Amino acid sequence: MSVPKKRQSSSKTRRRRQHLALTKPELVTCKECGKATRPHHTCKYCGTANTSLTSKK
Repeated sequence: MSVPKKRQSSSKTRRRRQHLALTKPELVTCKECGKATRPHHTCKYCGTANTSLTSKK
C-alpha cells in the first residue's frame, strides 16, 4: 500500500476540508402559529403553507 511521503499540516488539512462544513437552515416564523419553520415548506405544527390550510393534525 502507498504511504504519504510527508506529513500534512493541520492548516492544509483544514483548507482541504473547508467545503465540508455544515450550513445552518434558514428559518422564518409561521404566520398562523408563530413557530419557526423553513421557507416554502408546510408548517409541521399547524399545517399551513402560504396562509392556505393544507393538512390538519
